[in-house]
Amino acid sequence: MIEQVAIAFEHKDYQTAAKLLKQLQKESPENPWVQYYLGRLHEVSQKRQDAEKIYRQLLRDTRNAKIVTLARQGLRRLQEIELEERQRAISQAKSEPNNTELGVLVLEPLSTEMKTEASRKFAQIMQIDSYTARLILPSRGWRLYRTGQIGELKFYGKQLQQAGIPCFWATIAQIQQIQVYQVKHFQVSTPQATVVCRNEVNQLGSLAFDWSEVTARVVGLLPIFEQVIDVDARRKLEWKTQTQDYAQFCDLHIPARRSILRLYDNGYEFQQGLEIIPQASQNTIRINWNSLSSWIDQQLPQVKIWSDFTSFADTTLDQTEMLSHIKSHIELFRREQTNWDSAFHLYSGLVFVK
Repeated sequence: MIEQVAIAFEHKDYQTAAKLLKQLQKESPENPWVQYYLGRLHEVSQKRQDAEKIYRQLLRDTRNAKIVTLARQGLRRLQEIELEERQRAISQAKSEPNNTELGVLVLEPLSTEMKTEASRKFAQIMQIDSYTARLILPSRGWRLYRTGQIGELKFYGKQLQQAGIPCFWATIAQIQQIQVYQVKHFQVSTPQATVVCRNEVNQLGSLAFDWSEVTARVVGLLPIFEQVIDVDARRKLEWKTQTQDYAQFCDLHIPARRSILRLYDNGYEFQQGLEIIPQASQNTIRINWNSLSSWIDQQLPQVKIWSDFTSFADTTLDQTEMLSHIKSHIELFRREQTNWDSAFHLYSGLVFVK
């Protein structure tokens, strides 16, 4: 009867093949040839997951060289069909309006318990091996996974979300549309807060807002680099760039106004405006900044603080081409160009648009 099944498949008479296989499943359910042709029937019926399961099981359980070869060929056909459909879907996604804009795909952290199953699904979707997939999926903080045309990133992102892998995507244009105000000092704190600040064209003015408008607070450290003289292995003097200090930043997000209020330790005028820190002139900048941060904590007790910038930056700093499109709105004095400033604005902007 197996020969009759094979003939039915040769003639593409799948209805006859299905009837014969139904009978054979009752008589010889463990017969590997029965299992193989059942997989073929699933394959031609577009039940690809069922077909793949049978082919893989045959590779594990049978020693028949002919069946092993046929099962491998079946898996190869399924992979080729999936790849072709994927490319077609990506091309269609890219062709839609605005889907050619530059964007980023960000992976969100997973618990250790979820990683094993998530790695398998991630590997399948992104066409990589499971070991690499497990290394890529973050356990803590965001990971910038891919940059490119937003249509393609959205396509992969939706597949990942459907598989239970948390992620999101955004365009660089969305980040660029956010207005950033450089806060010089607080002038008033109640009933509304008022800050003296500079806008993007360096005009000095004031901005009043309700504390309830602030939906997020982003904090981070940006390294300050200096050229120093060091001794190399041959005991010769050489110039090296080293991190000498860190600048502390704090962004307050006001999405209803599409605005970020940006404060940083060396740019805040502690002796001006509202007296937040008594005897500010006698303290170090670090003490004054810590006091200012504590005061902001009191004003925004329920607002989430995003503080994983450093781990995010580790996955982002080598994306020089993408970061070059992002205006940092960071006013630190830099002797040389660095990606750290744009990376911080990207991180804060992603928090803002998510």
